Amino acid sequence: MRLDIVLPSVLFMVSVASLLLYERYEKRILILFGGQRLRAREAVLMVLAMGLMITIIAFIPQQAIMVLFLFSYSVILYLFVYLAASKWYLAVSAPALFIVLYIFYWNAYLSNFFAIVFAISITLYLATALTWKYIAVFVPLLTLLDLVQVWGTGLMGKAAEKLITLHLPAMITVTAFPSDMNAALGLGDIFLAGILAIQSTQKHGRKFGYLSIVAITAFFSLFWIIQINLQIRYLPATVPITGGWLIAMIIKRIKNKELKKRR
Repeated sequence: MRLDIVLPSVLFMVSVASLLLYERYEKRILILFGGQRLRAREAVLMVLAMGLMITIIAFIPQQAIMVLFLFSYSVILYLFVYLAASKWYLAVSAPALFIVLYIFYWNAYLSNFFAIVFAISITLYLATALTWKYIAVFVPLLTLLDLVQVWGTGLMGKAAEKLITLHLPAMITVTAFPSDMNAALGLGDIFLAGILAIQSTQKHGRKFGYLSIVAITAFFSLFWIIQINLQIRYLPATVPITGGWLIAMIIKRIKNKELKKRR
């Protein structure tokens, strides 16, 4: 039987890091983006945009993908560094360094490092703009999109293979342990876990936010073990991430009802 503790641990640690950084920089992020909130109906547009992006990546030439991602990542990195340091010259230097490293000195360690930075950055930026109603629409639609693109059209796999070929930091890649095999997790999956943890914290408190991360990681671990033992090439990771979060929400609701009965 194949087992792995590395990939679930990565999901757990990056989600915790996103929540900790959000608690520290929440006010600054709100000021930076003017406190704007996305409406529930805009969740549909975002999911459609994500689906379109996956389709485009699956079909356009590799050089176009590289230019698109380098530009997008540079903008995200600029905003992240400016958020943390509030110095424009540091913010400008960060994307320049990233591009130089990617062209001349790139390796797996740098790719994972920047993938983690980008995943956390996107989580922090969007978490301030999301509402509970938005999450209620966005999460089911994103999970459905993932199912269709992974097991239906197969476009997610094609897009992932192109990104891997270009060595772009679009996913975190590790060596599984104790099973010696390659394992990868996309930034979208990590982003989903992060925003669910942050929204859970805002709705039900910090303790529940961390408990939701534990539930997400545990449920993801179960699906990941099934995947590697059945040798399923691609898994729509949003399914176990959403499932773990829903389990935490159900348990929370049951406990709240029990407390009300005792009162």
